[in-house]
Amino acid sequence: MKHIVLVCNMGMSTSALMKKMSKYAESIAFECTVNAYPVAELENVVDEADCILVGPQISYQLDNIKKVSKDVPVSAIPMQVYGMMDGKKVIEMAQELMGKE
Repeated sequence: MKHIVLVCNMGMSTSALMKKMSKYAESIAFECTVNAYPVAELENVVDEADCILVGPQISYQLDNIKKVSKDVPVSAIPMQVYGMMDGKKVIEMAQELMGKE
């Protein structure tokens, strides 16, 4: 089971994306959990993460997030993908980051 962590400013808008990602993952039998957190909580949850995806509204914090993330792979979600709430594309991004299994 993979643990995907989404971070954004407050953890609110990312919750909708989280639901779409979970639905898509279930449809392809990809076993994962997807949780959304405000960036301020990242240090508390980084140890449970297999990858961290950053909302475009805080992509300017990417370098700091990478420092906090230790060895966990991190990537920013493109604005267009985020805006369309494209759960499929974000799951594919996570799989790519983690190495498909």
